[in-house]
Amino acid sequence: MTRHLAIGDIHGCFSALTALVDYVDLRSDDTLVTLGDYVDRGPDSAAVLGLIIELAKSHQLVALRGNHEIMMLDSRESKSWLNSWLQYGGEATLRSYARANGEPGSFGDIPDAHIDFLENELHAYYECETHFFVHANVDASAELERQSDATLYWRKLGEPQRHCSGKIMVCGHTPQKSGLPFNNSNAICIDTFAYGGGWLSCLDVESGTIWQANELGEKRKLAIENLGSAQ
Repeated sequence: MTRHLAIGDIHGCFSALTALVDYVDLRSDDTLVTLGDYVDRGPDSAAVLGLIIELAKSHQLVALRGNHEIMMLDSRESKSWLNSWLQYGGEATLRSYARANGEPGSFGDIPDAHIDFLENELHAYYECETHFFVHANVDASAELERQSDATLYWRKLGEPQRHCSGKIMVCGHTPQKSGLPFNNSNAICIDTFAYGGGWLSCLDVESGTIWQANELGEKRKLAIENLGSAQ
C-alpha cells in the first residue's frame, strides 16, 4: 500500500533527519511530503538541503515552501530583509555553508543547485485523498488554491477547524515544545521543535504512525490516535 509520509520542520537538524529517514525505511512507492523550513536555527542547513535534493532524485518527494525559505531568498535579493533573517536563524544557515570552520559564510558560498531548488522546486501545498499538507495554516472556509501567502506560510495554528474540503490538514510552523504532535481531529501539526532539543517527526497519514528522531540519534514511535491537542 502506498504511504503518504510527512516530515515536519527540519531547521538544519541533519543528524535528526538522517536518523529519521533510516528509521522510517523509505520505500520506492512512498510519497514523501516535507513541510518546509529546511534551513535556519539548527547546525547544518547546507547538509539538510543537500539530502532533500538527493531524496527528490531517488524518491517521490513533494517539498513544500516554508517561511524560512522565503526569508532566506528575500534576504539574498534585498538587504532590507537581511538583518531580520540573520536574527531568525539565518546566521546559522550561512555558517553551515562557510568554506572553513569558524567563518561566518555568505550567500556566495551557497551552491547554485541549492538556490535553484529553493526558487523553483518548492510547492505551496499538496493533497491526497484524505489529507492536505501545508507549511503553516489555511483559512478553513477557502479552497486551497485561494489561500493567501500570509496564511499558508506565516499564520500560527490556533484551534483549527475542519477545512471546507472535508480533508484533515497536516502542517508544521507552530512548534510543539512538548515534542508531541498536535491533533484535534481537524488538523495535525508535526513541528515538534527539532532545533530546540525536541524531535523531528514523520507521519504516515494512512496508518497514523509517527516516527521521531532527534539530534542525539534517539528514536521513538507514536500513534496519532493517542495524541490530544495540548501544545
